[in-house]
Amino acid sequence: MGVNELIYREHYIEKVREFYDSDLIKIITGIRRSGKSVILEQIMQEIQNKTENFIYLNFEDKRVSSNIRDGNALIEYVEENKKAGKCYLFFDEIQVLDGWQDACKTLRLYDYSLFITGSNSKLLSGEFTKELSGRYVSFRIRPFVYKEILEYTAELGKETSITDYLVWGGFPKRFEFDSPESQRRYLNDLDDTIIINDLLHRHKIRKDQLFKSLVNFVLRSNGRIFSAKSIHDYVKKEHESCSVNTIMKYLGYLEEAYIIESVKQYSTKTKKELSFYNKIYNADVALNSIRCSNNRYDLSHNLENIVYNELVYMGYEISVYNNAGKEIDFLAQRGNKKYFIQVAYSVMEDKAYAREFKAFSGLDNLSQKILITNDDIDYSTSVVRHIKLKDFLLMENLD
Repeated sequence: MGVNELIYREHYIEKVREFYDSDLIKIITGIRRSGKSVILEQIMQEIQNKTENFIYLNFEDKRVSSNIRDGNALIEYVEENKKAGKCYLFFDEIQVLDGWQDACKTLRLYDYSLFITGSNSKLLSGEFTKELSGRYVSFRIRPFVYKEILEYTAELGKETSITDYLVWGGFPKRFEFDSPESQRRYLNDLDDTIIINDLLHRHKIRKDQLFKSLVNFVLRSNGRIFSAKSIHDYVKKEHESCSVNTIMKYLGYLEEAYIIESVKQYSTKTKKELSFYNKIYNADVALNSIRCSNNRYDLSHNLENIVYNELVYMGYEISVYNNAGKEIDFLAQRGNKKYFIQVAYSVMEDKAYAREFKAFSGLDNLSQKILITNDDIDYSTSVVRHIKLKDFLLMENLD
C-alpha cells in the first residue's frame, strides 16, 4: 500500500459502497489531487476481495492513453479483457479520452459495474448527464479536513498544528514532504498544473495574463462577497480589454475544475437566493497562502474558508444570511435543523466582540446561534454558543 493510502477514507467510501453492484455509473469527482484515485483504489481493493473480474485503467498514464485512443477502442479493450460474469470497470481521469461519454453509456447497458473519476465538473454537465438522467450517482471528494489530517500524519509519524492547517490546508500529498520549502514547492507545482495545464491549455485561453490576474485576485479573496462587476472593476485596472462576460466565463472555468465554490446569500426580506451576490470559497486554503508574500498569510479569511469546508464535509447545506443588513457568515442546514454561524479569528478585542455578537441581534431563538473563533476563552452567552476552533475541528456535527 502506498504512503498516501495509509488512511481509509470511510466517510466517502461508505456512500459509494451501497452502489457497488448497481448498473448506475458511479462518478467520483473533485479538485485534482484531492485523493480521488486513492479512493478508487480502496474501492477496488474491496471489490477484489470477492472477485478478480475487474479492469482498471488510468487515462493519465501514457501507456494507457497511447493505446486506447477513443471510446470505441475502450469498448474493444474491455470486451477482450473481461472474464465471464459481472465485471467491474474502474476508469481514472476518463475525461481526457475522446468519446468517453458514449463508451460509458454503451458499457452500462451490459453486465458491468462502472466507476469513473475526473477533476472536471463537465463529467456532471451537458448532454452526458442529461442522457443519463437517473442512471448515475456522483460523489464529490475534497482535500483532507483536520480529522483526516490528524489520522494521516499520525500514520506518517508526524505532528501537525491547527495553524499549519489554516495556512497550508489539506491536499493529501503535501504531508509526505518534511520541510516547509518542499511543501510549498509541491503546492506551487500543483497550482501550475491546475491553472496552466488544466484550464489555460484545455480552454485555449488566449488572454493568459488577464486570466492569471483574475485567478490570483479570486483565490486571494476567499471568504469575501463578490459580484462579477466588482471583479471586473478590479481586473480592468491592469487589463483594459476585458468584459463582465469574460469574467463570468473564467469564473465558470474555476468552478468547473472545483477550484472555487460560490455560495449564495439568502435575504430575510425576500426569503430567496440573491443570485448576483455571492461569496467565494477556495477548495483548499493553500490556494490563497501560496499567493502571499513575506509570510503575511490571511488567517482570518482562511479560518472562515476552513469552517466552510468542514461544515460541507459534515453534510450541511450552506448559504450566507442577510439579517436585516447584517451579514451572518453561514446559515447551515441539515434536515429540519438550522444553525446561524459567525466566524472570527478572535473576539478578544471589544470591537470584534461587539461586531460578531451584534450580527445575531433580532434573530428568533428557534435556531442555534454559534460563534466559532480561535480563542481559548469561552465567550458563550445565554443565547450564543461559542465553539473554540480546536473543538469544532474534531466534531462530527454541530449538535
